[in-house]
Amino acid sequence: MRDQLMKMLEERKDEIIQIRRYLHKNPELSFQEEKTSQFIMDFYNGKEVEIEKNVGNGYGIVVTIRGGKSGKTIGLRADFDALPILEETDVPFKSINKGVMHACGHDAHTAYLLILADCLIQLKSKIKGTIKIIHQHAEEMPPGGAKSIIESDILDDLDIIIGAHVMPTHPSGYIGLRKGYMLAGRTYFNLKIQGVGGHGSAPHLSNDAIIAGSHFVVAAQTIVSRRLNPFDMGVITIGSFDGKGTFNVIKDAVELEGDVRYMTAETQKLIEMEIRRIVKGIEEEFGVTCELTYTADYPPLYNDPNVTADVISYLEGANDTEITKIFEYPMLSGSEDFAYYLEKIPGTFFFIGCKPKGIENPHFTHSPKFDLDEDALLVAAKSVGHIVCSFLK
Repeated sequence: MRDQLMKMLEERKDEIIQIRRYLHKNPELSFQEEKTSQFIMDFYNGKEVEIEKNVGNGYGIVVTIRGGKSGKTIGLRADFDALPILEETDVPFKSINKGVMHACGHDAHTAYLLILADCLIQLKSKIKGTIKIIHQHAEEMPPGGAKSIIESDILDDLDIIIGAHVMPTHPSGYIGLRKGYMLAGRTYFNLKIQGVGGHGSAPHLSNDAIIAGSHFVVAAQTIVSRRLNPFDMGVITIGSFDGKGTFNVIKDAVELEGDVRYMTAETQKLIEMEIRRIVKGIEEEFGVTCELTYTADYPPLYNDPNVTADVISYLEGANDTEITKIFEYPMLSGSEDFAYYLEKIPGTFFFIGCKPKGIENPHFTHSPKFDLDEDALLVAAKSVGHIVCSFLK
């Protein structure tokens, strides 16, 4: 079956690319992917599968392929939402939805998984086990789609789950995996500070919110430098400080927004505790009142070591000429809501190199000039196909 599947995928490489280009041209934002969802539904129309639509808190789709023989159950996930970015590439299939772009490769993920799923459907009589294809909405915008799909219990029967993401840091043919923690968790916070405004000539009659906010900015950075173990990863970013006023008026209120990254749940708890302590101290020291919104978006992504080791052995044993290098990928401070699946289901998430040919310094994901080597689409389809064949063997 493996040989048949790989041949089928190779023969349909152009079709994978065509689907990717169509999706790239017609991107939709998180929780607004109605047409993309319908495109996916239409693709499966008339095929011998079970389809669940509108799974979770949006347009999620789960397609179940039941093999001809009983066996284990594997889940394969691809996301399909785009980003609020104005595209600046010169490709002929450039986004026609102004201000919306597939700048993270989700178009590629959906394209490869659609064709892989179709090939597996045609081979279902030879499959020993069950395959669940998870077309997930809203990866880019918290709370994301993964958490709600997990909570729907539709994936409770999975033995393992697999996710792959294109990455422009390496050329097509490179596959990066990592056991254990791989991607950071992420928290959003908003801090509103209310003081007492006044005239710049009489500061003693005011409680300056800008001074209090500035103290928070500086103090928050000491959490990483003085409270966090130097061997642990943590990042605190103040991305917005809204304190614009008039030159001779003491501001009565400011609002700050920020982002926190961490690699473990323990670090997450420590940073939150310290931020709350600083906020409480600012109220006492400056005589202001503070309103803190602190929302954990995505947890750290933890790849099951055993599943990851198995996947590495599957790919190494495939002897596929499309897969030129398998290596350990370094930890990244980016986040992925695939982490929610991995909290409940053993699995692994890995990267597929997609660096455009002839480009020394490619644009990273979320860039308005992000592009990819479309050869990577076949690599993604074949690598996940090898995993399916080996796991269900």
